Amino acid sequence: MPLTGHVNPMVAVAKVLLARGHEVLWAGSESFLRPLAGPDAAIHPIPLRAHRGQAERGLDATRSRWEGYILPHTKYTRKGVEAAVEAFRPDLLVVDQHAIAGPIVAHRFGLPWATVASSAMELTRPFARGLPRVEEWIQQQMRAAWTTAGHPGEPPWDLRFSPDLVISFLGEDLLDDPAQLPPNTVTVGPSIAPRAPDPDFPFDWLDPARKHVLVTMGTLNMDQAAHFYPRVLAGLEPLGEQLQAVVVAPQGTITGEPGHVLVRRPVPVLDLLPHLHAVVSHGGANTVNESLVHGVPLLVAPIKGDQALMASAVARAGAGLRVSIDHSRPEALRAALLDLLDDPRYAEAARVTGKRLLAGGGADAAATALIQLARRSGSSSILPERTTSESEQARETPA
Repeated sequence: MPLTGHVNPMVAVAKVLLARGHEVLWAGSESFLRPLAGPDAAIHPIPLRAHRGQAERGLDATRSRWEGYILPHTKYTRKGVEAAVEAFRPDLLVVDQHAIAGPIVAHRFGLPWATVASSAMELTRPFARGLPRVEEWIQQQMRAAWTTAGHPGEPPWDLRFSPDLVISFLGEDLLDDPAQLPPNTVTVGPSIAPRAPDPDFPFDWLDPARKHVLVTMGTLNMDQAAHFYPRVLAGLEPLGEQLQAVVVAPQGTITGEPGHVLVRRPVPVLDLLPHLHAVVSHGGANTVNESLVHGVPLLVAPIKGDQALMASAVARAGAGLRVSIDHSRPEALRAALLDLLDDPRYAEAARVTGKRLLAGGGADAAATALIQLARRSGSSSILPERTTSESEQARETPA
């Protein structure tokens, strides 16, 4: 899926696989993948189509996610994934949880496939447990995608979950009900690799005498968070002697910010985290993972999807606080942020939780699980074996 938070964990896994001597081919938009996967990554380009935005919230967001994003993405990428498989002839497909063109193509070619889930979205089947009619509607969408691809009947498995291996980049501390995970799930925790540095970020702006806060509401939530930024800025305004804040927002979103607030997009989050004392976030899984791994507590204002689950998990662990993105006034946001900064128990809980998350093994554990699946599955695809020259060409495919 062309979403930064979904790709970054897999970049770390791909680097481990390559270091162990395996071949990795990405299938997707080269313009999107190249900055994330790196200059040497092999990429089978699939044009990135514009899809309808995801401004809805609640159950409307579920419908929007499927009708406006997942299904169009499936339609426009399936043939590109087929072409990538025919050219590369992989032993295994590694598929984002909602990139359901992957399992459809895997079925066509008789290939084993593994699901990777970077977030808690539908991972523990919350709709099946609490809203069965919504779950049935989702199943209908997957059946439609299956038949549109020319397959008769119903898919033999839930297209979101491989029958052989599901890799979750969340630890059990961040899941609402780990007992509801698919039985073949491996929870490896955060999968993090170094990213390209940002030479333009003004690290010398950070004053070591003050505490530092990052405000980031996610790449897909800028519009929905637009009303939140002014309240955050108003809450931060009188705190200039105590802290500095880096706010991630598009140019023009925020104007007239005080001198102790730096508005930037993008921001080198991994490089910035060692300098931070708190993160204000929507509760995106990667932001939560990366913050906790660095022992940084969070103030979470969830917007939609699984972000409420992330917010509750952070609060349950004592590693942060949950606030309302719609109703929290500047004074309440300021009080909550000062609580995080002044009470050392939050930072300590963040460090403890981060260590537990890292115990899952991250990218190394994910790579091991994928290699084991490929070996268990053997070579049972209907694709002919590659010749030596084809293998060399696949390895040397310019990205």
